[in-house]
Amino acid sequence: MPSVSADTGMAKVKWEGVEIEHADLEDGYAVCFETHTADADLAPLFRGLPEDRAQLPRWGYVIEGKIGFRFADREETYEAGHAYYVGPGHTPVYYAGTELVEFSPTEILNETIPVVLRNLDAAGIAVEMREAAEADVEAA
Repeated sequence: MPSVSADTGMAKVKWEGVEIEHADLEDGYAVCFETHTADADLAPLFRGLPEDRAQLPRWGYVIEGKIGFRFADREETYEAGHAYYVGPGHTPVYYAGTELVEFSPTEILNETIPVVLRNLDAAGIAVEMREAAEADVEAA
C-alpha cells in the first residue's frame, strides 16, 4: 500500500484561509491534509452538485481546532482529538486554527473538485495549485 505524508510532493490547492494537500492512494481512496487559518462556511463552493451539497463520504481526524458539517436537517461539529465519519449531503464549515486529515473515495472527490474550483473562480477567489510529483508517493 502506498503511503504519503504532509512532507511528500502531493497535489496542493490553496486559497486565502485554506491549504489542502491531496494524494490518491490504492484501492480508490484519497487522503487530504488540511490547514485552515480563517473561519469559512464553504456552502457556496458546492453549488452545482446534487442538492448543492458535497456527495462524498469523509472519514477524518481533527489534529487541532474544529470542523463542522451542515446537513439539511442538522449540524455536526468535531474538535481536536475526534475521529469522524460524515456521509453524503453536507457542506463543510471551517474554523481558523484547524488542522485535519481526511479520507474520501477518489472518484467522488475528483468529481467534486472541479465544481469547487469553478465556484472559487466565479467568486473571484485566487487559487494556487501544484500538481503531485508521482515519484514522491512511497511504497510502504
